[in-house]
Formats: sequence, C-alpha cells, structure tokens
Amino acid sequence: MAAQYGAHEVMEVHEVLSDTIDGINQFQLYRPHTRDQQLRGILDKQIQFMTQEYNNMVQTINQRGMGQAVPYRPVRTASPVYGLDNPGTLTPNSSLNEMDDRDVASGMLGCHKSSATMRMIAALECADPELRRIIQQGAINCAEQAYEVWHYMNQKGYYQVPTMQEMTTSTMMNTYSPATMGEVRPHQFQ
Repeated sequence: MAAQYGAHEVMEVHEVLSDTIDGINQFQLYRPHTRDQQLRGILDKQIQFMTQEYNNMVQTINQRGMGQAVPYRPVRTASPVYGLDNPGTLTPNSSLNEMDDRDVASGMLGCHKSSATMRMIAALECADPELRRIIQQGAINCAEQAYEVWHYMNQKGYYQVPTMQEMTTSTMMNTYSPATMGEVRPHQFQ
C-alpha cells in the first residue's frame, strides 16, 4: 500500500503545526502585557484565527479531503504613514515588567513573518494538492496578519517607514521598462 503523504510533506506539516502551536502559545504569553485595546483586539482575533487554522490543518491530515483553505480578513482603516518622525532608541527590556504594547506588537510581527516564510517553503514541498493549497493559504494568512500588526505599529509610530529623496526614488523606480516579446517558436524535438 502506498503512503498517504510523502516524507517531505509529513516533515513539513510537522514543522508547520509545531510552529502554529508555538505561535498560539507565544501570543497567549503576550496577552497580559497588552494595554492598548486595539492591539488586544488584534491579538485576540489572531489567536482565535490561528487556533481555527491549526484545527483545520489537523482535520485535513486526519480526514483526507475534509479541510478548506480559509483566508484571514484583516481590518484596515488608514493608509500607511511614510517618513521618520524622531524615532526613539530601542534597547532590550531588563525585566518582564517593562514589556509594553510596542514589544508585544513587534513580537507578533516577527512571529508572523517567520511563519509566512516557513509555510511557503513547506508548500513547495507538498505533492498533495489539497494540503499544498491549505499551507499556501496559511502563508498568505501569516502575511495578512503580519500586515495587520505592522499597520497598527505604523499608526502608533512604533514602525516608521524611512523614505528616500524624491529624485532618488524616481531614478530607482524608472530604471525599469517593459520587456519586448520576440517571436516565440515551439521547440523542435528530433
């Protein structure tokens, strides 16, 4: 009898599920240190979604053909703020009591960035199309959750976006132009 999943798939799913558990646990550790109600709302929504996504993947591997790739729906309210506005100096906290909303949001952002990368790499190792689709959607979900946290940080001034002089930006962006397509000929096999 053939195996249900390939060796790479099994190992990658193991890594993704372990990472998801770690992320949920990490976010639960952040909760008592979250003071801002907006950030707490994001944190709670993301813990709930991550838990549902975990359960969906477990169901998919245990009951083949039963899972769905569910997209994360972030709430966005404003455009990003560009430019630096006197950013403060950052140093590690000397105790757990110093952890604040910026620390929580930064930890959440780092978790999602890392998880998005891991999931995309895992998806590239999947032969099973359903499992591949669920893991790909998981990578996209992590990217959306990261952007939601980044957006919060940007609006609060915790994550500022440096810019270049307009001349430099324009020069860099206008360096590229569309490619022209030559005649494409089918490859002849002999």
